[in-house]
Amino acid sequence: MPLSKITTRHQVTIPQEVFEKLKLKVGEHVKMVEEKGKIIMTPQQVVARAPAAKLSAQEQELLQVAKQKIQAIQKDLEHSTGLTLEETDVAAKAGLIDPDQKYWWLEEWQEGEREVERNYREGNFEVFDNAQDFLKSLKPLPS
Repeated sequence: MPLSKITTRHQVTIPQEVFEKLKLKVGEHVKMVEEKGKIIMTPQQVVARAPAAKLSAQEQELLQVAKQKIQAIQKDLEHSTGLTLEETDVAAKAGLIDPDQKYWWLEEWQEGEREVERNYREGNFEVFDNAQDFLKSLKPLPS
């Protein structure tokens, strides 16, 4: 069993065979906890945080409104209101929503989501056994 010595600066060297067996790399982090008189050391992956976006006072106000609307949508889609384009922009800038999905949070899109929810609740939908039956049911677009 390999031994390590604690230095005056409280440092411990991980024995080579343990280091290699765990496939550790120099610079990686380990978490250390005491458990029943023993030291448990566990390799950890640390993810760097992206720096927070600087928001103007107006953007901070828009962000608060966006947060409230997002919470309302998540709580009760059918009785909520979507975001404005400006609100989606600041919500994406702040990391509150995925920039690639801003469209989904817009009022125009949410209007369609509410319609789908109403239709579903009222039983106004059709179930198809397969994709071919669904495609046959589609009507051509007017020219």
